[in-house]
Amino acid sequence: MTSRSINNKLIAETLIIFIIQSIVAVSIQHLPLSSGIRWAIYAPVLLFQGLWFYRFYIVGHEASHNKLIRENKQLNDFWGSVVLLPIMVPITIYRKIHMFHHGFNRKDHHTSSLDTFVIKGKPTLMRKLYCYTVWYISVFMGGFFIHSLISILLFLFVPVSLSKKISPAFNNWGVKDQLRSIALFSLGVALHLSVFVLLGKEIYLYTLGYPMLSFAWVLSMLVYIFHYDTTTGTGVRFNVRSVDRVPVFSWILMNFNEHATHHQYPNVSWHELPAKSTPLPQEYHDQNQNTWNFFRAIINQFKGPTIVYENKTS
Repeated sequence: MTSRSINNKLIAETLIIFIIQSIVAVSIQHLPLSSGIRWAIYAPVLLFQGLWFYRFYIVGHEASHNKLIRENKQLNDFWGSVVLLPIMVPITIYRKIHMFHHGFNRKDHHTSSLDTFVIKGKPTLMRKLYCYTVWYISVFMGGFFIHSLISILLFLFVPVSLSKKISPAFNNWGVKDQLRSIALFSLGVALHLSVFVLLGKEIYLYTLGYPMLSFAWVLSMLVYIFHYDTTTGTGVRFNVRSVDRVPVFSWILMNFNEHATHHQYPNVSWHELPAKSTPLPQEYHDQNQNTWNFFRAIINQFKGPTIVYENKTS
């Protein structure tokens, strides 16, 4: 089977299962059971919906690398945009932020290092408590989803001349890019509003509303497990880890567990990652590969952030 055929199947599978899980979620609410029992039945479905919305995010990731449909960039971006509509992420912004991540991943304590807090001045207990509080909210209470949402809104609405001063991720970001992104974001908002207005509040909540909340939680817990507490330095391709395959999760997350291979060879398609799995160089492997367990990688984040204190004059 060709890569094009595999990705066509991926797109169809992703959209069809989204429709099926939406039907199941709404149907549960009409079972002749008490509200508490219905929610007990719905809870695992809601978790699956959150994970499936993360699937949307990873299909968008493939599109951001132009790997969804390699031979046709317009078609690649079209289907990437379609799959990203439920989570309202423009492929244009996704590509800019993600390419910056690849180019500068944990280059230093200040750059693309989400678990590192750089504090200027005297180290105090209150400063440390602040860092740990922000970290736990970011990872375990949906904070990284809010962080991502703010990043998207900055790209959408901050004047281009100002945005480049906010972050180097905005370099080569023009007015046409911004207008296209606003249009794509508006389509995502229109999808949510259309479902709410045309199909009603209940269907909206159980197909898009509650799943978005579940996705916010799932994204925040998973998005940094492959980089948390890994090396910092100019070897940006190696400041990463992989974890072992977990059958159901690896299917949902499209072999994202092979993250070290992806960072070393970002042009390798998602379905080729297991066969082309590449270990990290030894000096990076020893520090970064401190667990091969997917769930342990999540739990390890309870250890908290790295806090770096600098003199105010530095």
